[in-house]
Amino acid sequence: MIPILVAHGTRKPGGVAMIADLAERVGPLLGTPVRTAFVDVVGPTPSDVLADVAGTPAVLVPAFLARGYHVRVDIPAHVEACGHADVTVTEALGPAPQLIHVLSDRLLECGWRPGDSVVLAAAGTSDAGALRDLRITAAMLSAALGDRVELAYAATGEPRVAEAVTALRDAGARRVVVASYLLADGLFQDRLRESGADAVADPLGAHPGVLRLIANRFRRAQVATAA
Repeated sequence: MIPILVAHGTRKPGGVAMIADLAERVGPLLGTPVRTAFVDVVGPTPSDVLADVAGTPAVLVPAFLARGYHVRVDIPAHVEACGHADVTVTEALGPAPQLIHVLSDRLLECGWRPGDSVVLAAAGTSDAGALRDLRITAAMLSAALGDRVELAYAATGEPRVAEAVTALRDAGARRVVVASYLLADGLFQDRLRESGADAVADPLGAHPGVLRLIANRFRRAQVATAA
């Protein structure tokens, strides 16, 4: 099995390097190197990587936090275009309980305290399934923190993160903290930092919980295809 981690892509070298770091850290958990591919902005594309491993079974794990257009349409299109005969595409990473633990850790790291108002900041999407996934994640994080979490977006969708922060302040919030529901640093994370919040958590990144979740996606796909 050739494991391939498929991410969105970003013009920020640090964001691309973070995906490479994720793959490098997951590799030892699987006992085999993990390749990377990107559906937008930078390459190689999933088609490029699959063409390089033609004839060998491959598993693609979408490094996306909800089941949006890239997961439903772009990745399957790349698989079809390359003509590889033995490819398994797993579910996206979210929503998942493991990610709630990661979000909670990132909030604690940035200085969140009980009683702070929290905005869960996602990239945004117009895809109905992805929006459902994001609302589920916000509800799960609300339950974990014991307080309401507002969902907002860095790009597509309303409210935008800065608007949500302002609305909470206008409603009397003492402190507003943004939980970044992004995988890597980049343009969208910059927008979170510029939202006016009192604190902004780092992206999920190479948190051990993310590494274990990705590794489990690969393992389950391998077991399922072998059965």
